[in-house]
Amino acid sequence: MAIIEILASVTVVSLISLIGILFVGVNDSIMKRLIFALLGFATGALMGGALLHMLPEALEEFGPSSFQYTVIGIVSFFVMEKFLYWRHCHDGVCPVHSFVYLNLVGDGLHNLIDGMIIAASFLHSGELGLTATIAVILHEIPQELGDFGVLVYGGLSKARALLLNFISALTAVLGSLIAYYAAFYVQEAVFKLIPFAAGGFLYIAATDLMPELHKRSSPRDSFTQLFTVVAGISIMSALKNLLTVI
Repeated sequence: MAIIEILASVTVVSLISLIGILFVGVNDSIMKRLIFALLGFATGALMGGALLHMLPEALEEFGPSSFQYTVIGIVSFFVMEKFLYWRHCHDGVCPVHSFVYLNLVGDGLHNLIDGMIIAASFLHSGELGLTATIAVILHEIPQELGDFGVLVYGGLSKARALLLNFISALTAVLGSLIAYYAAFYVQEAVFKLIPFAAGGFLYIAATDLMPELHKRSSPRDSFTQLFTVVAGISIMSALKNLLTVI
């Protein structure tokens, strides 16, 4: 029965990646304004997720060595972005911004970890598994909204952004199966992947998304940026407090 509960839970979590479907019918002029707001929201959500959720969890389980893996994550994402730029950009022109692919990689790693955590929790007890699933759902909703905005802003169509975001989310299923069949062997690897993914999120937020926000600097745009970035961080902070209670 545990494997059925695990697969049902990670399937629900993966389907949250399709939350961007709420914006499919929105016309282009309104969508442009929404995407700009979602870009700021994604910046705050990525930083909040990395610094308020992932790193504290890694430090609790893995200690100060977590910072080493965070640095490795930052450097690795820098190298990946350089490769993607060389591969897809010519004369400084990119049909799709390289941070789109970085975001998919980072989100895929994050979802893989979530799947492992859910499976490990269910293997301990059904109650703990359900609690872990609710916790993952709560932090996935704001993050997936931001991810959709990043993908569309980066040059993908709404339909393609939904599809790739969903494929990235399916790594949660893979993670749950790995944890279920090799729980003893993957535990330490999970603790190393968490700070690595956190480093990737920090890199994307600081070097890719923030510079995009600076391209619009009118007083109105600046206020929108500040509000949405703070909103993203605040929601992640509120979720941290809520999950502590749960």
